[in-house]
Amino acid sequence: MNTNSKAEQLQRRIKKHTEQVDSFSFFNMLTSPQLFSTVEELLPEYRERKYPPTETLSMFLSQAMSADRSCQNIVNATAVQRSINGLPQTSTYTGSYCKARQRLPVSLVSELVRCTSALINQPLPQDWRWQGRPIRLIDGTTVTMPDTAENQAVYPQQGGQKPGLGFPICRMVGIICLASGSVINAAVGPFKGKGADEQTLLRSLLDSFEPGDIVVGDAYYSGYFLLAELMARGIDVVFEQFGARRKKTDFRKGQKLGNKDHLIMYQKPTKKPDWMTEQSYREAPSTITIRELKVGNKLLVTTMLSPKEASKLSLKNLYKDRWHVELDFRKIKTTMGMETFSCKSPEMIEKEMWVYLLAYNLIRLVMAQSAVLADLLPRQISFKHSLQIWLAFRQQRGDIADDESLTSLCILIAENTVGHRPGRIEPREVKRRAKPYKVLSKPRDEVRETIRKYGHPEKQK
Repeated sequence: MNTNSKAEQLQRRIKKHTEQVDSFSFFNMLTSPQLFSTVEELLPEYRERKYPPTETLSMFLSQAMSADRSCQNIVNATAVQRSINGLPQTSTYTGSYCKARQRLPVSLVSELVRCTSALINQPLPQDWRWQGRPIRLIDGTTVTMPDTAENQAVYPQQGGQKPGLGFPICRMVGIICLASGSVINAAVGPFKGKGADEQTLLRSLLDSFEPGDIVVGDAYYSGYFLLAELMARGIDVVFEQFGARRKKTDFRKGQKLGNKDHLIMYQKPTKKPDWMTEQSYREAPSTITIRELKVGNKLLVTTMLSPKEASKLSLKNLYKDRWHVELDFRKIKTTMGMETFSCKSPEMIEKEMWVYLLAYNLIRLVMAQSAVLADLLPRQISFKHSLQIWLAFRQQRGDIADDESLTSLCILIAENTVGHRPGRIEPREVKRRAKPYKVLSKPRDEVRETIRKYGHPEKQK
């Protein structure tokens, strides 16, 4: 089948769906009473300014989706747009916009991230779930930021870096829906120090889970107290076993369920963790029953104890899908540009993170709509392609105003699908050589002074 016939079939399928369903169903969520009331409740009292909160947030989102993320670029674009539309002209100086961003409540942006994710995930088709149940992927990542005294005080750089040479770094933990790819919730904290580990950040997000959820994560999360807490909340897990317990795993013990598959009883650790209160430690169960199984070269632990309801093969395939959370963080950091924050204060760093996550969720919203209409899964649609189409569409057409425009957008987004490539292996190496610059080994002020005295060193060969 040639490419043209595939595209024609896709167009016919989407147009047929738009005749049978409300094609605005997903987009109408953004103006739903629930989301509107959230914005109204969290908006601060403000007087008439050049950049009111809603316009400021819209401009901040445009920054996150743009290749040029400077404040100057978005202020210039806004000034040009106002001029084209016959509105009163505004100055291209960035001071007013930067102050407007500072006044924007971080609670407004973070709540919008959670609301948009809920609105995407609530109406998801049943066949997008795993055995009818929602899958929540968890993982952590790190992001660097400008080297300012304020950022260093809250988000210290890595211990091995000399003063003046490293960058402040923060740790972020996120909960992502496997079906839609949307960020359900997130937490940010320092990279090192007390309470800076991934489990501590995840514990602040436990209320984001609901009974019946299945949480999938790597070996960082398979500690006793987290397992016990999630089980008490009616939440199942599939984690990789962490190193210390992995060495002690003996499939000859416990209740045998199959080849290298058994039920085993874990004992509560005799030492209370520093982060835990005495009362919480006493209330924690003295034992929990966990299923351990070995699939391939992975040793998994799960609270789904019945092999009939959750076979080894199904759990193996489910844990393979954990890799999507790594890819989703890569989309947020690399494709959208959150690998390095640009703000110079901790308060703005947190706000910038939530703006990136909100922009990411809005693209996921468009992808979910396109997937529904094209009889695809959201994971089959390219995120970068969707982002490019959305930006080009908004630049040319502005806000979507009718079914025909929406249908055209969905057709364009659904055309570029991602191939299914299980077991794909690529070298973590690059062919193109980097430019031959030396690594900065002294504080920048000292190097500048040396250059003033002796000039630039000879170019490396």
